[in-house]
Amino acid sequence: MNDYLSTFLGTPMTLTLPTIAGAMVLSFLLSMIFAVVYQITFRGFSYSRSYVHTMVLGSMVTCMLIMAVGSNLARGMGILGTLAIIRFRTPIRDPRDSMFLFACLGIGIACGSRMPQVAIIGTTLINLAALILHWAPFASRREYEGLLRFTMKADDKEAKQRVHDILVQYCDSFYMLGMRDAEQGNSVELSYQLRLIDPSYQQDIISGLKKSGCANDPVLMMQRTTVEL
Repeated sequence: MNDYLSTFLGTPMTLTLPTIAGAMVLSFLLSMIFAVVYQITFRGFSYSRSYVHTMVLGSMVTCMLIMAVGSNLARGMGILGTLAIIRFRTPIRDPRDSMFLFACLGIGIACGSRMPQVAIIGTTLINLAALILHWAPFASRREYEGLLRFTMKADDKEAKQRVHDILVQYCDSFYMLGMRDAEQGNSVELSYQLRLIDPSYQQDIISGLKKSGCANDPVLMMQRTTVEL
């Protein structure tokens, strides 16, 4: 019976001080590489220094837990139950940030399992892929989208046609978002969602609308669809 339990639960992993220290240091160094690549390839406004620290510390904590569990099933279930008490409610908005954090945890698992080759090769290839995706135009959308607003006389078909011709000239695509009365019904305010053919056309489309005399107070607000706040 004791032999069966010993086989089922596993035996403690033999660890020496140099082995433990080496695994922890290796997980620290490799996760630091991930942190540096994350900073280089980061795009956005919500950069968090604490998140970068979490990547490094998370890798080391995972490495420690893996070495503590070893091949002992009972010990692993105990740690799992302890971690289940802790609830992590910090939202990670960008899936790419989640992948970097998950990769650091994977490095900790590999180092804690005493598989340095897996950790080193995985770090090299994953970070190389992240740099290639950052510098290459793969999956990038060169769309210059904006919101155009202006007022014009109500029921003026010629003015509508001139506005349509100007939008066709400078825009790759456009569609009307809304229309409402202005100046007690004498004018209408139009809102268009548009995509410019080239970003240099921002001033041209405003100048064209003003020179045509069919649109009053045109305002163009550009936006980046790839950035989430």
